[in-house]
Amino acid sequence: QVQLVESGGGLVQAGGSLRLSCAASGRTFSNWVMGWFRQALGKEREFVAASSLIVGSTHYADSVEGRFTISRDNAKNTVYLQMNSLKSEDTAVYYCAASRYVTITTADFTYEYWGQGTQVRVSS
Repeated sequence: QVQLVESGGGLVQAGGSLRLSCAASGRTFSNWVMGWFRQALGKEREFVAASSLIVGSTHYADSVEGRFTISRDNAKNTVYLQMNSLKSEDTAVYYCAASRYVTITTADFTYEYWGQGTQVRVSS
């Protein structure tokens, strides 16, 4: 059974940092696009960042570009999201997801597997 399990969320002050982890099990995702999405209370889920190892590229939402970094450890079948200079508007539940597309997509319906989410709260 395929599982994506996020961890690393929590409460942090504005300007601080957090690193989210997403541990995958049940299959290897080295050839898949791995992405992060988030959903704030009362808002739709939105794309945050994604990584494709096949084409060797990453992509970020404009709102997090320069502050967030996505990385992967294939040996651990794990993807990370390093979040720096956090703002109150970054408060949301963050989800890890896997897409079998070769190139990066930002549409959530193109992602096949999802984690349960981890809450990030940024206090101002």
